[in-house]
Amino acid sequence: MARRRRYLFVCTNRRPDDSPRGSCAVSGAVEIHAALKELLQRRGLARVEVRACTASCLDVCWVGPVIHVAPDDYFYGRVTLADVPGIVDALERGERLERLVLSETDFIDPLRPEAS
Repeated sequence: MARRRRYLFVCTNRRPDDSPRGSCAVSGAVEIHAALKELLQRRGLARVEVRACTASCLDVCWVGPVIHVAPDDYFYGRVTLADVPGIVDALERGERLERLVLSETDFIDPLRPEAS
């Protein structure tokens, strides 16, 4: 099978429900990953264009669920199931869904701002 043009790494890391950092799995990432895979397959993108993969922690739990788009190297944050069609639409156009793209300040850990 040929290498795909893009990979979507969906964080599915799970922490306890009461973790102050939260976790992507508890926030719906497993369902988001499944929806992405299904929609990519339906639109004929899964075999050549885009693969949705699960990933462990991407270190920005506070803005989860999070998706890292490679090789473009940007992150989507605060993703919901309702965002999945828009993400796939943007990929088909070769664009980013800008309203979900994380900014540099989103990477600052609110529980440890001095460590970021």
